[in-house]
Amino acid sequence: MNTRTPVSPQLILENLHSATVVVDDQLCIEYMNPSAEMMFHISNHRAYGKSIHELIVEEHEFFDRLERSLITRHPYAVYEANLTSHTGHKLAVDYMVSPLEHRQPHASMLVEFVSMGRHRKIAQEAHLLSQHEASRSLLRGLAHEIKNPLGGLRGAAQLLERKLETEADKEYTSIIIREADRLQNLVDRMLGPSNVPQKSHVNIHQLLEHTQQLVQAEVGDLIFEFDYDPSLPELFADESMVIQALLNITRNAVAATHEQGTIIYRTRARRNYAIGHQSYSLVAQIDIIDNGEGIPENIREKIFLPMVTGHAEGTGLGLSIAQSLINQHGGLIDCQSEPGNTVFSLLLPLENGHE
Repeated sequence: MNTRTPVSPQLILENLHSATVVVDDQLCIEYMNPSAEMMFHISNHRAYGKSIHELIVEEHEFFDRLERSLITRHPYAVYEANLTSHTGHKLAVDYMVSPLEHRQPHASMLVEFVSMGRHRKIAQEAHLLSQHEASRSLLRGLAHEIKNPLGGLRGAAQLLERKLETEADKEYTSIIIREADRLQNLVDRMLGPSNVPQKSHVNIHQLLEHTQQLVQAEVGDLIFEFDYDPSLPELFADESMVIQALLNITRNAVAATHEQGTIIYRTRARRNYAIGHQSYSLVAQIDIIDNGEGIPENIREKIFLPMVTGHAEGTGLGLSIAQSLINQHGGLIDCQSEPGNTVFSLLLPLENGHE
């Protein structure tokens, strides 16, 4: 005999990635799932009873279609629509309307919104992950080809140094040995960290505060601002790895502002969020925002590759290493940049994911 309790419809709705809104026959909101709360920046409690006209504004064609569907009781779908939310945000979405029949004579409708931007973002994140893995595979092969002759070069220089009599002659072999060591170190840095993360439960806000103190000690005039989500649970992560990633990105922000700008640390919890093609119930988003000159357009798509930098004095390894550190936690670093507003977003899963 099957004694399993059936899954409730509300639990299914709350775990959908699409933003789902239920409206009554007056187009007043009866329910919003968490994805809809995130899309429209309003809670289900505050939205309850409000007209959908207060959620989506100045979209007459959208409302006409809803009203026609109420009368005809026919479902429909609209693709690649551009709507304006009550906050002024532009929403590029596909939306589907499904009349519900269970409450006659009082009609109600289910409206689902699927963000087109999210689809593009998932594809972009998947590309970043595959790009990073491809570059690491290439570097591993390249490192093997470089390290062997470097070791032989260094060994030959040491043997030669023993046979030389004057300090002036030995200076040349010392240069060869130092440069071989420098190249060895550079190759190791290009490969990124190889150690396995030593994970424990850490408070991301404490790590951000620690990072800020380290950078503030280096650059006294910099202004830091904080916009934290206090409900964010602890991360299960390697503390030193996460701090190193935060430091690398923050130091890039310092360079972009020429040590005189403002850097904002912002944290948010993202529910039902996908990192690449992996979906998670809960993800921590840590934004590092600066008002500097922005990333040059010609390198924006390549900034996480080794040896790519927009600064003459930079090595081009900081962001590549940071991406590798976060990847080892199942996460990803994304970036959006324009002059005066550059946002690096660290996405770290707080729970196990599923395809």
